[in-house]
Amino acid sequence: MNPIIAIITGVVGIVLGYVGKTISAKRETMGSEERAKQMLADAERDARTKLKEAQIHIKSESLKARENFGASTENRKKELHELEERMAKRELNLDRKVAMVEKKDASVDQKMAEAEERQAALRSEQEEIERIMAEEREKLQRIAGLTRDEARDALMRRIEQDVENEVASFIRRRQEDMKANAAREASKIISEAIQRYAGSHANEIMTSTVPLPSDEMKGRVIGREGRNIRALEAATGVNLLIDDTPEAVVITGFDPVRRQIAKQALEQLVADGRIHPARIEEVVAKVEENMEETIRHGGEEAAYEVGIQNVHPELLRTLGRLMFRTSYSQNVLRHSIEVAHIMGMMAAELGLDTGTAKRVGLFHDIGKALDHKVEGPHAIIGANLLKRCDESSDVVHGVAAHHNDVEPENLFAILASSADAISGSRPGARSEKTEIYIKRLERLEAIANNYEGVKKSYAIHAGREVRVFVEPSKIEENEALMMAKHISKQIEDELQYPGEIRVMVIRETRCVEYAR
Repeated sequence: MNPIIAIITGVVGIVLGYVGKTISAKRETMGSEERAKQMLADAERDARTKLKEAQIHIKSESLKARENFGASTENRKKELHELEERMAKRELNLDRKVAMVEKKDASVDQKMAEAEERQAALRSEQEEIERIMAEEREKLQRIAGLTRDEARDALMRRIEQDVENEVASFIRRRQEDMKANAAREASKIISEAIQRYAGSHANEIMTSTVPLPSDEMKGRVIGREGRNIRALEAATGVNLLIDDTPEAVVITGFDPVRRQIAKQALEQLVADGRIHPARIEEVVAKVEENMEETIRHGGEEAAYEVGIQNVHPELLRTLGRLMFRTSYSQNVLRHSIEVAHIMGMMAAELGLDTGTAKRVGLFHDIGKALDHKVEGPHAIIGANLLKRCDESSDVVHGVAAHHNDVEPENLFAILASSADAISGSRPGARSEKTEIYIKRLERLEAIANNYEGVKKSYAIHAGREVRVFVEPSKIEENEALMMAKHISKQIEDELQYPGEIRVMVIRETRCVEYAR
């Protein structure tokens, strides 16, 4: 082929290819423009749709806002209206109150004016009375022939003489009372000493009875030539009475702990059957060892029952010894526990420390458990022991003052005295022997007979009533009334008794004549 033709053919092919690409590119460009126009038309249509929707939503929200604003406005109008009504009512009430105050002020002013008028009238009446009294004094001075100073001096001399007579009479009565009370106080001191040493009465407190299986055992207890009974008495420090009482041995002794040791030792010897001096000493030693543990355990049980803690071991041992002490047949340890509970309840009512109150109540009679060689009242002895054992000052003073051996300085001492009396005087707490009961009746009659003008007195109804017969020529009606009060007061001060005692003073005149 001709090279020129080939070149021309190649150029033409290149030109044709370029033209074809150009035509194809123009076609693609025209298609893109049409699509862009279409998309623009769609976008404008969507924008108009969303604009309409937004306008519709804005109108809807605007309507809702208007409705809410209208409703809130109505509510606010109602609240304002109600507030206006309340304000109007308050103003009306204030007007009424102001009117009432003004009315009261007017009434007060009127009453003050009336009071001033009455005061002025009283002043004038008082001046008139003073004038009349001055005139009467002048008349009396002229009639009596005495001046005012002379009359006053005479009256003072007469009053002094009357007072001296009254004082002399009072001193005489007090001296008679002191003489009458001396025997009672002496008996009280002696009975307290005996109680600390032994007990109130021997029949109930100083003896113990051990039953025997047979009367043949009495001979074995006595032993050959009395060696067994002597060995038992020497080991225990008590006395054994073997008399005609069938199948029984009576143990007597002042120390209740020793008496209890002897009782337990004799019971073990009788149960064992081997009774000879060596065996007796062995059993007594073992019982004494067990007794110390029993005493300590009794003190711990008492402290636990009352509910107090941190008690010195020496106090627990001393407290446990009260298990074997009695006062008028009342067990002293049970009495102390009862006093502690009563004091705790009273202290709680008064807002005091119940723990301190219970300690005072539990330890108030602890001095009775100490050896009889310690001198002084049991309240002071117990207080000294508590002080040595580092008890608080309130507890020490409460124990020391519960029988007024020292002057009470706190409420715990007064509560201890009251609770002690309550526990000892409640029905069934203590028993009295016939002798004590008769002495109380005699004392009731003696108190009444001690008054001037008393003819005879009788204690009746088991000591619940005292009838006093007076001489009508010596005692007037008013004096009989005062005598009944004085006798009642003296009985309250000097005697201890449950319940109450009725005092009846009888003044009568009997006129007797015989028809013949």
